[in-house]
Amino acid sequence: MENGAKTWNFWGNNEEAPSRTSVRAILMKIMGSVDKDDPRPTVPLGHGDPSPFPSFRTTTVAEDAIVDAVRSAKFNSYPPTNGIVPARRAIADYLSRDLPYTLSQDEVFLTIGCIQAIDITLTVLACPGANILLPRPCFPYYDAHAAFLNLEVRYFDLNPEKGWEVDIESLEAIADENTVAMVIINPGNPCGSVYTHQHLKKIAETARKLGIMVIADEVYHHLTFGTNPFVPMGVFGSIVPVITVGSISKRWLVPGWRLGWIVTNDPNGILRKSGVVERIIGRLSMTPDPPTFIQGAVPQILEKTGEDFFTKTIDILREVASICYDRIIEIPCITCPHKPEGSMFVMVKLDPSLLEDINDDMDFCLKLAIEESVIVLPGMAVGMMNWLRITFAVEPSALEDGFGRIKAFCQRHAKKQ
Repeated sequence: MENGAKTWNFWGNNEEAPSRTSVRAILMKIMGSVDKDDPRPTVPLGHGDPSPFPSFRTTTVAEDAIVDAVRSAKFNSYPPTNGIVPARRAIADYLSRDLPYTLSQDEVFLTIGCIQAIDITLTVLACPGANILLPRPCFPYYDAHAAFLNLEVRYFDLNPEKGWEVDIESLEAIADENTVAMVIINPGNPCGSVYTHQHLKKIAETARKLGIMVIADEVYHHLTFGTNPFVPMGVFGSIVPVITVGSISKRWLVPGWRLGWIVTNDPNGILRKSGVVERIIGRLSMTPDPPTFIQGAVPQILEKTGEDFFTKTIDILREVASICYDRIIEIPCITCPHKPEGSMFVMVKLDPSLLEDINDDMDFCLKLAIEESVIVLPGMAVGMMNWLRITFAVEPSALEDGFGRIKAFCQRHAKKQ
């Protein structure tokens, strides 16, 4: 006791540091810089939640399914560890449409969104001495959670000039006997890439050669609007074991509903023989479950949503992606190496040498927020210094307004020739 003050035996955990580099934390910092006296609306081009915009409202089929599930009074209790059977069966049937084999409900495990699916998958693999291979750039939750688990992370490069394809040579160069898995995000966050069947097969064959599984993050499944159709990594499950993580969040435009899944695409049963499935179940038994009424609505959502809803979403994404790409071309200090073909994002390279008083990508984003009330994610958040991740899944008019402000900002800060 000092000066009469009580001494307490607790303090904050210093291991919480990785949370400071999360997308949410960085965006909160940038949004905190917005001038509150600016009468213009803030244009949010930093995160992947288009649901507040009228053009990106979910289908009434999904809304009705939730209402029906609640009013049925059948889904007020705790669910089973792996999720209720009708929901798991419906997801298995839904995903099997794109596969050369049929999934069973026993290969589907329900989670609280895709984030919990990532959390559980990495936790199961985090044995002492193990390492995991992540793409660069990458959705930052992977390396942040790996840091919590003391799971070593190694990065392989994506080639922006080739549609952000995996650099297979860099992948092979960093793997060793302690490597347990590699992560593929397709359609790509943050790159807006969509991989071909040929490229995914090459990735599967490389993973098999290295003796590692593939974690396929397909939360943006079927959100493609370019030349390449979506091909699930599970198509190659007979070549290499694949754990797919996904959710209804993006395709149905309901990220707040928090219904995701882990799926084992493994016709050869390697994940069961190695104990991975048993450990997934064990981990699920110690974590919270998605709300039971959301699970109860899943069969109706998956089975009754019409193609017209999906087509409308793809059409608007194609429109705003084209607006985004065309407006980037008009701004000399940012360049886009590859037009986005999927998801809701594009990566653009920033050249600070063309600007006065802009040191790097974070400085650019903070000053843009202060001066123009436009929010963009700095590339450092996804592992790429002096790049920017721009979200185009907003109303077309808001996107035009946002890029008009970005262009004015860059012109105002341009170095005089």
